[in-house]
Amino acid sequence: QVQLVESGGGLVQAGGSLRLSCAASGRTFTTYSMGWFRQAPGKERKFVAAISRSGDSTYYADSVKGRFTISRDNAKNTVYLQMNSLKPEDTAVYYCAATSNSDSYYLSRLPYYDYWGQGTQVTVSS
Repeated sequence: QVQLVESGGGLVQAGGSLRLSCAASGRTFTTYSMGWFRQAPGKERKFVAAISRSGDSTYYADSVKGRFTISRDNAKNTVYLQMNSLKPEDTAVYYCAATSNSDSYYLSRLPYYDYWGQGTQVTVSS
């Protein structure tokens, strides 16, 4: 089993940056692809970014391409989401998730993730 703990959320002005971290427990971190999702108030949870087990492959939602970067440090059991040029519409609770699937088809699809963190709030003011 994997436990995920997100950190790094907060309040930032539009155009600013934040870096989210997600620390994973256990010795099996490298057997999981990792993803970030977000959920705005009253809306469904949506895919943001994902990264393969080795970190060689990354995937992004169109809405964040060129602004967000996902990375992982397997020695530290941690995945990151660097968020630049933030917009008010990026405001949401951001969730880290782990999946045993490696096929890129599954990495943007919420039902295929096995473990979830508790979420961290990101608020972007205009």
